[in-house]
Amino acid sequence: MRPMSTTTSPITPLDSVARQPQQQRARDRFEKVLEAAEDLLLEKGMSGFSIPELATRLDMTRASIYKFFPTPYAVLNELTRRYLDKLERELIAAAPRIMTEPWAEAIDTLVTAGVNFYNNHRVACILILGGSTTDESYQALQMTIDRLGRYGRELLVARGIQLPEPPPDVAVMAAEIVTTTYRLSYYLHGEITEAYRAEAAYAMQAYLSRYATEIQTQA
Repeated sequence: MRPMSTTTSPITPLDSVARQPQQQRARDRFEKVLEAAEDLLLEKGMSGFSIPELATRLDMTRASIYKFFPTPYAVLNELTRRYLDKLERELIAAAPRIMTEPWAEAIDTLVTAGVNFYNNHRVACILILGGSTTDESYQALQMTIDRLGRYGRELLVARGIQLPEPPPDVAVMAAEIVTTTYRLSYYLHGEITEAYRAEAAYAMQAYLSRYATEIQTQA
């Protein structure tokens, strides 16, 4: 989904990336813009998001915001990047528990951790599950899914469950299946419901069971 268009010119990659400030005063202003952007997204969604609206709310000039965020997409992509980093950290933090659980329960724990992240961070749902705003945000999401898939492979190997070597990378594909299930639940219900959480866990278990040679002994 592409939000508001503020220009008829094509959006270039540089226009879609925030310019990171170096000095503390500038960093403070940078963070205030992002905080206001989250509030605006929660109130008005993508369709109501714009730099002029941010400037009004913050009592800043548009130029002072454009200095760091050349387009609205730069704001959205910076928020997306941060939420994807947070998602990755939270899923990795679940690893100690996953390592001690039976295989099916470990998958359920991993999926539930993702559900809790999205349901506790509505802006992340808007940005990530609602649809990428630019090629850069789409690539960031795919890179995160790739990292999570490879990390999932490492966890399975540590449990004695061997997956075939890529391509295709079935661990990454499993992460993609779960993300797609999250996205559908958000589209239909505005959140990830318990029914879709259970389906995401089942889908991941069922898909990986085709390849995991040790699953029967781990169940």
